[in-house]
Amino acid sequence: MTIINQNKVKQVPTKPGVYFFKNETGEIIYIGKAKHLRNRVRSYFQNSKHQSAKNISMIKRIADIEWIVVRTEVEALLTEANLIKKHQPHYNINLRDDKSFPYIRITKEPYPRVFITREIIRDGSKYFGPYTDVRHLRRSLKAVHRIFPVRSCDYFIDDKSIKDKKVSLCLDYHIKKCDGPCEGIVNEKDYNDMIKQVIEFLQGRTKETESYIKNQMQKASTQMRFEDAGIYRDQLHAIGKFKDQQRKVAADFEDRDVFALAKEEDYGVAVIVRIRNGRITSREKISLRNIDDSDEVMMETIITRFYLETDFIPKEISLPNNPNNKDQLITWLKEKRGRAIKLQIPQKGERAKEVRLAFQNAKLLLGEWLINRKKRMELVPKMINQLQEDLHMKVPPRKIEAFDISHLGGTNTVASMVCFVDGKPRKSLYRKFKVKTVDGIDDFASMREIVYRRYKRQQKEGKSFPDLILIDGGKGQLSMAVSALRELGLDYLPIIGLAKRLEEVFIPGSSDAQSIHKQSPGLILLRRIRDEAHRFAITFQKQQRTKEISKSIFHEIKGMGDKRVKKLLLTYKDLKTIGNSKPINIQNDIGVSEILAKAIVSIAKKSSE
Repeated sequence: MTIINQNKVKQVPTKPGVYFFKNETGEIIYIGKAKHLRNRVRSYFQNSKHQSAKNISMIKRIADIEWIVVRTEVEALLTEANLIKKHQPHYNINLRDDKSFPYIRITKEPYPRVFITREIIRDGSKYFGPYTDVRHLRRSLKAVHRIFPVRSCDYFIDDKSIKDKKVSLCLDYHIKKCDGPCEGIVNEKDYNDMIKQVIEFLQGRTKETESYIKNQMQKASTQMRFEDAGIYRDQLHAIGKFKDQQRKVAADFEDRDVFALAKEEDYGVAVIVRIRNGRITSREKISLRNIDDSDEVMMETIITRFYLETDFIPKEISLPNNPNNKDQLITWLKEKRGRAIKLQIPQKGERAKEVRLAFQNAKLLLGEWLINRKKRMELVPKMINQLQEDLHMKVPPRKIEAFDISHLGGTNTVASMVCFVDGKPRKSLYRKFKVKTVDGIDDFASMREIVYRRYKRQQKEGKSFPDLILIDGGKGQLSMAVSALRELGLDYLPIIGLAKRLEEVFIPGSSDAQSIHKQSPGLILLRRIRDEAHRFAITFQKQQRTKEISKSIFHEIKGMGDKRVKKLLLTYKDLKTIGNSKPINIQNDIGVSEILAKAIVSIAKKSSE
């Protein structure tokens, strides 16, 4: 343990809470929870022989520790789950599907809507899910709209909008897919009674819905409303068809979710089988990466994140093993459900068979994922193979990072780094740099600084290096980049320069350009990457220049200090946007007088013309 860590650990409170580990750049690399924060944090800095490989790697990169104190262990559980979901730290278990979990949302409105969403808005709406099988999700929603005349429009409908006739009947009403709440043809009570049936249907309880529709069909038939009776008949047929797609597995009709986990190396797949009314209503899959924890910890993570946003939790949850912090999980799930809940580890009988079934599914899906991953790794595009041949490389350059420098007359010097994987841009890996140590026009020194900073950080964080480094420039820029790599002990990394004038490729140690055909797919790819790095650098340089210009012109206005200028530039994108804005908007957004707002708009208009 370093002195910094020792001092920091002593400051950690002894209460329950959540802790953050940060690296040198301030990035959160791990989030955890604990009943006793100080003891848990201290445990990371004890003898390393008891630590996992992941923890050993992480501890080397801890530069700072922060924490949040909470009232209870349950609150710590939820806080941790929400923060992990938000920050996605590198050393936490990564649920690959977590960011895009879709749900069925039933809105909190006088006449609710039912639709698919990926955004959770806590406004009283009900959410069903999460679903990882989008095909099944769409099938379920299609069944809902086929059985129930739920409106599909986006309008907000209430008594006032109906009275004011703001919305007119659409095609859905005329083809009997909507009962016409927009014009008050169906009242609010009847519509919401139908929504209750929709909720029961989505929960797997179809008997009540079937009974209701049968009664309506018989009533319509008795009253000789044969067209309505035919609609009810079609609805019953749709329910029957939907049920036929669901496998019957139990006779006890208890609602439960069955969890199972299969893993190999640091990959895993969790399967959640939803059983409602004795039938399998869905099978959800969650892919996991960066797993180096016990099955108990992983199961806790999966359960917490799976039920974090949903409103509907079954009475029973069957698991292959006890999760970590089982008591806290039960307390939280009970509060969320509003009723008792049972976490069970069945050893025999039908429930044990269901767990084994879920595990078989998880194992098959994991195998499929690993095979597909291997295929993707082995599938090298032709242009990459050609580039390997053109440059006489030992391995195909699947990951290429390219650098470019941009400035305006030696001012606002910036740099860009773009990343291409298998010939395609990976924009999440793009980086922008402000040149810090170079004054005036010196592309060579600027390139050296940027390459050094980039790969020094990669070294510290233990991240992978590219298969090929591309420098936008000739022999001068290339030699400076090579010297930066040499200083870092990375001069073994493949690096080339691409000169603009004749599109010549240079390699270290050779004064002559490489003999590559001008129409070679490999060279065309290099040009495309170089052009993208150039575009990215120029865009960033223009942004910096605009900021500088904006700062200078707005500071000329009396009453505009640093804070107001900063707020103005953060609120509005550019000078043009400011110039086209109304003074009253500037006045309200920035908190300035009317006279000052008019002056801001006026000077922005003149400068943007």
